[in-house]
Amino acid sequence: MGYREGELKVFTGSANVPLAEAIAAQIGVGLGDMQVGRFSNGEVRVMIRDNVRGCDVFVIQPICDPVNENLMELLVMLDAFRRASPQRVTAVIPYYGYARQDRKTSGREPITAKLVANLLTTAGADRILTMDLHAPQIQGFFDIPLDHLQGVPILARYFKEKALQDGIVIAPDAGGGNRARELAERLNLPIGFVDKRRPEPGVSEVMHIIGKVQGRTCIIVDDMIDTGGTISEAAVALLQRGAQEIYVACTHPVLSGPGVERLTRAPIREVVVTDSIPLRPEANGRFRVLSVAPLLGEAITRIHEDESVSLLFQ
Repeated sequence: MGYREGELKVFTGSANVPLAEAIAAQIGVGLGDMQVGRFSNGEVRVMIRDNVRGCDVFVIQPICDPVNENLMELLVMLDAFRRASPQRVTAVIPYYGYARQDRKTSGREPITAKLVANLLTTAGADRILTMDLHAPQIQGFFDIPLDHLQGVPILARYFKEKALQDGIVIAPDAGGGNRARELAERLNLPIGFVDKRRPEPGVSEVMHIIGKVQGRTCIIVDDMIDTGGTISEAAVALLQRGAQEIYVACTHPVLSGPGVERLTRAPIREVVVTDSIPLRPEANGRFRVLSVAPLLGEAITRIHEDESVSLLFQ
């Protein structure tokens, strides 16, 4: 077992402190002492109070709402650590913001997911640990090591315990086929697809359902739920085609704008999410939150001890 010489230290920004505390508890360490705040003019202020010279440092910060504030906070933290002479700095980003801007769909558009990758590397990250990237090819945007964790095993474990009868896993679009297929294989269930077209950004139109859903319990799975339009429309379409009941599962509950309201009104039995980002306070009892702290804690321990992270999913 190849333990690193540097002491393992875990720090967190302000984006998701409860998750960071749970991860630190899982590892068996306390959170490092660091002040993160704002100057009177709104600029980010960071002060590391622990000595990190020669340490193996992990900085936990999802790039979630408010996205730009949390991203800038992460960049300033990374710069502060880089200048404090640690052995290595790993940015633990449970949710990677700007991931949907991963390519140019028309002329004169930015590829912001690549820009964020450049910023993180320039700021001082030696390694990235993240979960369920919206576009897996973002891993190639980095010239430093990146470990990509999967939320499907956590979701699969939950639905196995529910022992749903006559289930089917539904991908809400063609891009989510691989994720739905993996969940279906873990649950030993068939798979179906929602065929939709998107007339403009943020607007979706369900066309038809591929797969036998009559009388079945449907599990719609995606990496994230943002405004909830696609998911709520898919739930209505499935019900119209004879589905018995609908569950929704995702790793990242972004739930911007009318997201919570749409899912609350939709014919959905339960929305299963993780705590990769904080759940919005207006979310009601229909939402079930599963913790990613054990997975992230185990991944951090394996990275620190130079062990395989991919073995977590075998």
